[in-house]
Parts: sequence; C-alpha cells; structure tokens
Amino acid sequence: MDNNCIFCKLANHVFDTNIIYEDDDFTVILDAGPATRGHALILPKEHHADIYETPDELLEKAIVLAKKVVIALTARLHADGYNIVQNNGETAGQTVFHFHIHLIPRYKDDGQLIGWKPGKPSEEELKALAEEIRL
Repeated sequence: MDNNCIFCKLANHVFDTNIIYEDDDFTVILDAGPATRGHALILPKEHHADIYETPDELLEKAIVLAKKVVIALTARLHADGYNIVQNNGETAGQTVFHFHIHLIPRYKDDGQLIGWKPGKPSEEELKALAEEIRL
C-alpha cells in the first residue's frame, strides 16, 4: 500500500467509502463523482500506478471481476449497457495514479458522451501502420 495514494486508502479501509464488493485482491466502490447512477470503481488493494506496472495475474483477475460485477449490476440497476473504462497516463484521462477500472452503467438517453471521433485513415495508411507496429 502506498500511504500517499487515496485509492490505496479507500481499497484498504483507511477511509470510509461505499463498498459494493470485496475480496482478497480488490475492493469495488461506488464512484464519488459518478458519470451515471451506479458508476463503480474496481480498486486493487496493492498499489500499481497503471496497467504498465500491474502484474498480469492481477490484470486477469480484474477483468474477470469486471465481468462479474457488470453482470450483477446490470440486473440490479436495469442498465441498458456498460462502459468498462481503464485510463493510463494523464493525457489519456488518468487522474489518480493507482490502476483502476471504471464500470459505468449506461441508460438510454443518459446524456453521457463516452467515446471519440473516428479518424479517416486511408487503407494504405492503415496497412503501413500495421506493418510498423506489428508485434
């Protein structure tokens, strides 16, 4: 646990929060500034700043937990869909540097705009980029 990290403190009960699920590795809480009703955060109890630092085993557990929580909350909240969001780095919208996953229930006409403007690359540009970055 990083004593300077608010999410470490929330995940490890240093501060009170609205917990909706907990196990040995994670605490799932309601977001204090929700995008929609029922917006939750999956917080690992261990501190890792972002996806780059988080061990693969913990990442695997996190996505399985995301599925479990989304299935349960979809039924309870009568959500029409879900955004599962995970930001890395300030430019990408990360504001707390503790790996976490946002679970955002979506409701028809909820007014949220979570997305991006699609680009319009040519087929040649896409082929060149694929060649450049292929793993």
